[in-house]
Amino acid sequence: MDKDYDLITIGAGSGGVAASRRAAAHGAKVLVIEGDRVGGTCVIRGCVPKKLMMYAAGFSQAFEEARGYGWRDAGGRFEMSDWAAAKAAEIDRLEGIYRNLLSGSGVERRAGWARLKGPGEVEVNGEVLRAPRILLATGGRPAADAFPGLELAMTSNEVLDLTTVPESLLVIGGGFIAVEFASILAGLGARVTLAFRDVLPLRGFDADLRRRLADALAARGVAIASGAGFASLRKVASGFEVERLDGSVLAAAAVLNATGRRPNTAGLGLDRAGVATDRFGAVVVDHDSRSTVPGIWAIGDLTNRRNLTPVAIAEGRAFADTEFGASPARVDHRVVAAAVFTDPPIGTVGLTESQAVELGPVDVYESEFRPMKTAFVGGQQRSYMKLIADGLSGRVLGVHMLGPDAPEIVQSLSVALTCGASKRDFDRTIAVHPTAAEEFVLMREPSRRLPAREPGRAA
Repeated sequence: MDKDYDLITIGAGSGGVAASRRAAAHGAKVLVIEGDRVGGTCVIRGCVPKKLMMYAAGFSQAFEEARGYGWRDAGGRFEMSDWAAAKAAEIDRLEGIYRNLLSGSGVERRAGWARLKGPGEVEVNGEVLRAPRILLATGGRPAADAFPGLELAMTSNEVLDLTTVPESLLVIGGGFIAVEFASILAGLGARVTLAFRDVLPLRGFDADLRRRLADALAARGVAIASGAGFASLRKVASGFEVERLDGSVLAAAAVLNATGRRPNTAGLGLDRAGVATDRFGAVVVDHDSRSTVPGIWAIGDLTNRRNLTPVAIAEGRAFADTEFGASPARVDHRVVAAAVFTDPPIGTVGLTESQAVELGPVDVYESEFRPMKTAFVGGQQRSYMKLIADGLSGRVLGVHMLGPDAPEIVQSLSVALTCGASKRDFDRTIAVHPTAAEEFVLMREPSRRLPAREPGRAA
């Protein structure tokens, strides 16, 4: 079979762009197909515009703090339409950069919605293109089928295009997206209610972080409605009403659906090509991102491994290095740092306390305090830091923080965990003073020592 390309990538998000550019750098002839804007969820409708909105929300507290530091007439009125226009211009600029990165790397790009046609074949705009390697990098999309009427709500896509701040907002969900936008919109002046089924937000995170985040959101002015599922969402004259399974009703002028995301497989032709998916609809892959069909790979949120932009980028580059370069590579998904951009934010890497005690005895070190910046003006916000070490070897297994600059601090400490640092390595590191980060190297005595959990014993 004559080949048109060495690689066809479907999806021009962060992972697809990274893989395509790396493959081209190794000398491959590469085509990227994208039916939407170049840059994907992270750049166009996710991480980047969300953080720009977070920065906007942060000024409300900054103005309050400024007055405590002697500034007079600090403050102003937030105009979301101005922010929206500036955000749109910035996203246009970033998309242009991504387009230039592709063309500058020698990667060809076509606009259109691609689907798998057969072995080594992709159809787009009625044309069949061929390559011995096909990479699927179409990411994820918001799910809207958790209960009847949920399709009426905004998703993370639409909330980033708001031009006015809703008077009241009901956020449905307890994960990353839910808590971030609840915190952000509260900072912009909306009356926010965060509703979720579990007792605490951020399922899967360390329990101490979850409890403190719930307290921090409440201090931010977010009303927490936890512990009950949802029956239906309906539109009413005043906005929306959500009926919960306990019979209670929550009302707001606007509703944000943040119940989760699904792998974006619609129209890809996975069934026709024989590509296996799991019960969540994610493409099943091995450690090298190979699907169940020879010649087809998948990376990023489409595979539902670690749904984070840097992971998708790493997976894409590892694929390209393995298939086209001289140095095969694999991504280690076990130690991956993550951030939650609430106010205050969260940074976390490694095992939670409950995960660690499943493996053996652990020592837990903690520090909690009011940050100097806000304490000076009478603020009650608190920072919390937690370090989990193996009770036998002393190796640091997890680092968790809620507080200002937590993502930046934990990003640096994730290098230490990746290198296998021990508690003794932290102890012999000289602190930088005065900083919040120094607390991680000043924790001398464990707050508690825990034996290994017996198999089958509840946390």
